[in-house]
Amino acid sequence: MGSQGPSPNSNNADLPQPWIETPLIPSVPLSRIAGCNIFLKLENLQPSGSFKSRGIGNMMLLVASSSPEDSKKEIHFYCSSEGNAGLACATTAATLNKKATIVLPVTASPVVIEKLVALGAEVIKAGTNWPEADAHLRNVCLGQSHDSQVQAIYVPPFDHADIWSGAATLVDEIATQLPAVLKKSPHEVILDDDQERQQPVIDAIVCNVGGGGLLNGVMEGLERRKIPLVGHDGLPTKVLALETIGADSLNVSVKRGTHSTLPGITSIAKSLGATRVSRRTWEWAEKYSALGGGGAQDEEKKLISATVTDGEAALACVKFADDARMLIEVSCGATIATVYNGDLRKYLGGKDTSDEEWRKRNVVLVVCGGNNTNLETMERYREEYAGAFDKSVAVVNGSGKG
Repeated sequence: MGSQGPSPNSNNADLPQPWIETPLIPSVPLSRIAGCNIFLKLENLQPSGSFKSRGIGNMMLLVASSSPEDSKKEIHFYCSSEGNAGLACATTAATLNKKATIVLPVTASPVVIEKLVALGAEVIKAGTNWPEADAHLRNVCLGQSHDSQVQAIYVPPFDHADIWSGAATLVDEIATQLPAVLKKSPHEVILDDDQERQQPVIDAIVCNVGGGGLLNGVMEGLERRKIPLVGHDGLPTKVLALETIGADSLNVSVKRGTHSTLPGITSIAKSLGATRVSRRTWEWAEKYSALGGGGAQDEEKKLISATVTDGEAALACVKFADDARMLIEVSCGATIATVYNGDLRKYLGGKDTSDEEWRKRNVVLVVCGGNNTNLETMERYREEYAGAFDKSVAVVNGSGKG
């Protein structure tokens, strides 16, 4: 069963959906290391190579489908990006047979630029970071566009309600797919009241945070369910949101208890390089995180903000390549790193969770993308960050440690 695009008001139902239903698979190696049941939601298999196909694809699909069929204006999409958002925009534009212009910082990866050009997008380099590239797009590309035959559409990388709604389809898929994965373990599955469909026990969903588009989608997907997803403790499914230090605008905001802006991005995880998360992301944090020791109470703390180092994120990419036979980029490595550095149980297990209880926990890791990477990058990470996990206990073997 494929994802249903949230576009009920579309005028043109013949347009192709720009994203796919991605596999959800159990990971034996990562489960062994983490000491609990680890499942991988493979968003790196999206047409654009990342989860961005869902949100950006949904927004662009809605725009294209709501355009009158007899309109003489040609839709032209414009997106600023560090990489993945631009690739999602360019991929979707190609799918919808529309034009796309992508503005990247001058520091953008040659790998990403090559992919964008291959997709037929116009590529412009401006500014030293994403905010400067975005300003150039708004002030120059859009601000000086006066072609009456063109409908210029700005596609933000993460800050738009249609993007969040598109990303929310990920949660719908997880809830549908996991019962089949768990069918050999009926004690892990509960049934809805009407007994018509199974609902899995999902203790946590783990994802990374840049500007907040993915996190907003995950939170919206959980919130909008008529029958809430819960963990083994009967409490709502938790969300563990990871950032790398130096690109940790959400974590800094949570610790300060106020929506904060970083002075700059110092992390190598450029895809997480938003100096300030979206207002909607901060609203979720205010409602469900422990802000500076206050905020949500214990059972309401279903959104947990945490960080890893660049070295941990980078080395996680290397180890994941060995264990899962997949290449991911360092921003995605931030999500996976909590398995390898032993912190997953610390954040999700709680002090009173026994080894037996922890072994039954079901945790879904969102493998968000793998565009800005290659074998050379993996080898460089392997050499440069070889000792990143030395402080960690890698394998849980009844030790009570994560």
